[in-house]
Amino acid sequence: MKRGGRIFSKSEPRARGGKIAYPGEAGEAAFPLGGIGTGNFSVGARGELRDWEIFNWPGRGNSLPFTFFAVWARAAGGAPVAKILEREIAPPYNRSQGLSSGGLAGLPRFRDSSMRAGYPFVEVDLRDDEVPVRVSLEAFTPLVPLNAEDSTIPAAVLRYKVANPNSAPAEVSIVGSMANAAGFDAAAGRDDVYDVTKGLRLKAGGRNEERDSPHLSGLFMTAPGLAPDSFEFGSLCLAAATRQGVFRRAEWLRGEWTDSAQDFWEDFREDGALGPLREIAASGSALLSGRSPSGQLEKIGSVGIRRGIPPGGAARFEFVIAWHFPNRPRGWIECEDLADYKAGKYAPIRNHYATIHRDAWAAADYLAANLGRLEAKSRAFEDALFGATLPTRVTDAAAANIASLRSPCAFRIETGEFLGWEGNRDRVGCGPGSVTHVWNYAQTVAFLFPELERSMREVEFNRETGDDGEMPFRALTVLGGEKWRMLPAADGQDGAIFRVWREWKLSGDGAFLRSVWPKVRKAMDFSTRHWDADGDGLPEGRQSNTYDIEFHGPNPMTAFIHCAALRGCAEMARAMGDNSAAGRFAALAAKSARGIEEKLWDGDYFVQRLDDVDAHRYQHGVGCLSDQLLGQFMAFSAGMGPLVSMEKIGKAAKAVFDNNFFPQLRALHSVQRVYGLNDEAGLALCTWPKGGRPRFAFAYCDEVWTGVEYEAAANLLHAGHVDEALTVVRALRARYDGFKRNPWGEIEFGRRYVRAMASFGLLTAFSGQQADLVDGKITFRPLLLEPGENRYFWICGKGWGTLTCADGGGETLKWSVEVLDGSLDGIEVVVERRERPPSRKGGANG
Repeated sequence: MKRGGRIFSKSEPRARGGKIAYPGEAGEAAFPLGGIGTGNFSVGARGELRDWEIFNWPGRGNSLPFTFFAVWARAAGGAPVAKILEREIAPPYNRSQGLSSGGLAGLPRFRDSSMRAGYPFVEVDLRDDEVPVRVSLEAFTPLVPLNAEDSTIPAAVLRYKVANPNSAPAEVSIVGSMANAAGFDAAAGRDDVYDVTKGLRLKAGGRNEERDSPHLSGLFMTAPGLAPDSFEFGSLCLAAATRQGVFRRAEWLRGEWTDSAQDFWEDFREDGALGPLREIAASGSALLSGRSPSGQLEKIGSVGIRRGIPPGGAARFEFVIAWHFPNRPRGWIECEDLADYKAGKYAPIRNHYATIHRDAWAAADYLAANLGRLEAKSRAFEDALFGATLPTRVTDAAAANIASLRSPCAFRIETGEFLGWEGNRDRVGCGPGSVTHVWNYAQTVAFLFPELERSMREVEFNRETGDDGEMPFRALTVLGGEKWRMLPAADGQDGAIFRVWREWKLSGDGAFLRSVWPKVRKAMDFSTRHWDADGDGLPEGRQSNTYDIEFHGPNPMTAFIHCAALRGCAEMARAMGDNSAAGRFAALAAKSARGIEEKLWDGDYFVQRLDDVDAHRYQHGVGCLSDQLLGQFMAFSAGMGPLVSMEKIGKAAKAVFDNNFFPQLRALHSVQRVYGLNDEAGLALCTWPKGGRPRFAFAYCDEVWTGVEYEAAANLLHAGHVDEALTVVRALRARYDGFKRNPWGEIEFGRRYVRAMASFGLLTAFSGQQADLVDGKITFRPLLLEPGENRYFWICGKGWGTLTCADGGGETLKWSVEVLDGSLDGIEVVVERRERPPSRKGGANG
């Protein structure tokens, strides 16, 4: 029975909502293109292609030499103009040998640009009065919620849209050029193989082959002679997504000095085409024939499209760039492991995407052949997300951090198992092993691709957890390593148990629960024995946690997670017919909730109870911990509801904001890592408003972590403190403005840190979504921010779409649910009134 409203399906996407724009001067803005576990390259605010991370290693700053797009345009009766399709390069220019020829910095570019991004689409407008046509770029890699395979394509579409505003017809050519990077050893050296002023040092001997298919015409790039299981083995593709009006050059002239680039540019700028290649004899100079001044032996290829555009008309020039580097090291390699890697101690393991697509051409061809369907689904997702009547910064935060899922932070191996780092340094990963206590915060993967989260739980329990129930907080054996031997993490182990409940409820997958339940029960039993010896429902032993220290005694962070895990285990045990365990866990969960309220509540917020806070280093005692409601955030996001009194939750959430939010971070005295400073605003991890700061408080206590800020903001929303929640989110995203930091790379222990995927919890906080597909029910308790229609994005394991809701007066809510993909057949949908929040400042789109 569907109560109080209607459900319908609709294939066409809604008009897209507001997106944040970044000017061309925003030099840190870099929008990543790539699929789940494929690596990526990025588009900058100038329209440049940058940060090539496609080689199974992080690679911030990787510049692929001579890789760019250019336009040639001539209006009838006018002179032709040729320019690289980027905004002019911005300062600084202070390099010891000037700007490298590999970046072609001396060729003309557009005078101005601006970037506008949703997800997974990014747009860059290029402006220059000298150019007789208007040009913009739209780029994306498909992202289809609940379809991991179609979101795992190692490729990107780059679509240049050209409008002719003249009263005369125009001839336009757009050409893409790319260096053959097949065979590149992305890990060799790590200290000298990269020179971002010159580009990656590429190997000789590559082969560029012209290829055509019904959907593509372009170049297939390989490095012959490499063993198929070598780390350097791979291929690339640069192709036009059309067979009409295409021209190409498989290889640039192999001259000396800058002959090759000079030959290409003079040929293209003359008539907007590339004529037959005219080789020249080597001069016998000191440089070998075919070498550029950097000593490289690059093979550059170009593919172009030519179109005639009528007066007032427009045309699209569509290209696909794809890559395929199938072999990654079978292991987690950080800085200290590089020597072993170079010594050949790591065997290869294939990427999952390599089991789907045999090479780069196949990936590009699949994308081009299915482009209509993949783009429609991806655009429907973006339209649903950005069409919500939520504050712009909220949607921006939820969307931007999806990039972590499709960055080198996350990968999928040939068996299909999904794994992740905590984050990425510029050249290597940091925090190996899908760290349980960091992934506690992340909500994005669980909702968008629940099968991937389920595979993480299967690894944690069926591969890593011992027969005694102890779970390492890093999953190392899945890649052939030894089991992690540090203390088990109380927050990570209990959090993983709870997340089994979340994955079960979001999907309704009973087979998944049956497959992990024996180890889940053992893990819960271990937790109660190991951390709650007195059986009062509150963890008290040495509690290793996400701050890389151990808490001692009862404290709210681990207590709330433990309570949620116990409550989830009671329900899972009942479903498994384990009534004895169900009763035991339910009784402990009730004790835990009572203990949190009676022992940890100090009248304003929840505190750690210790007789002497300095008896152990690195505690927080009576401090106001921003993570005190972490377990409650997890419960809210997954649809479990309040674990203790909602009144106390609301007061504690407000206390976190009142005490820990700094409108100017220059007032925060910190000797720790700095993620915000000066007049930037942010939420510190802990403060001591009532005194009692330990002599040495817990590590990181004075830092600002975006994942914790999102957690705190979501808790504020659930408690109805909307103004405060939006203040936190707006301040956070203002720090990632494209000038100071990259909007698609929130930093903690590495770039694109996965804790930041807590931002997806803002969406469920606004919609009040509670999905229980085990019982066949999805409930919404939306925050109504607008006087008229309010629109929200929703997703569960069966489908996704939008919820539209309006106050009908009295107790009536007018609502409808639109199913954009999947189905809600057999699912009861309930929309319930939620008490109006306090009045807000700044409007819904602030």
